Amino acid sequence: MHHIHTTHHGSTPPTQSFDPATTLIRMPDLEAITGLARPTVYKRLKDDPTFPRPVPLSNIKSRGSPVGFVLAEVHAWVRKRIALRGEAE
Repeated sequence: MHHIHTTHHGSTPPTQSFDPATTLIRMPDLEAITGLARPTVYKRLKDDPTFPRPVPLSNIKSRGSPVGFVLAEVHAWVRKRIALRGEAE
């Protein structure tokens, strides 16, 4: 998984905390966190309304334009999948 780098300026020590609700991750991190391959991610985006929706990272709407995913939403989706594991048995 890629690491989130923080830059630091000033005399106070840098913090390692960040807000998952406002942290965007890219496709390689989404794949690593969910365990899904890229084609499966696109299938989920098409067929699964519970899957986290992409956030456009540019004003270009064409296919292949950069997107990110909200880290907190990805974590919530994974937690929900884990919870459903017990119900399926």
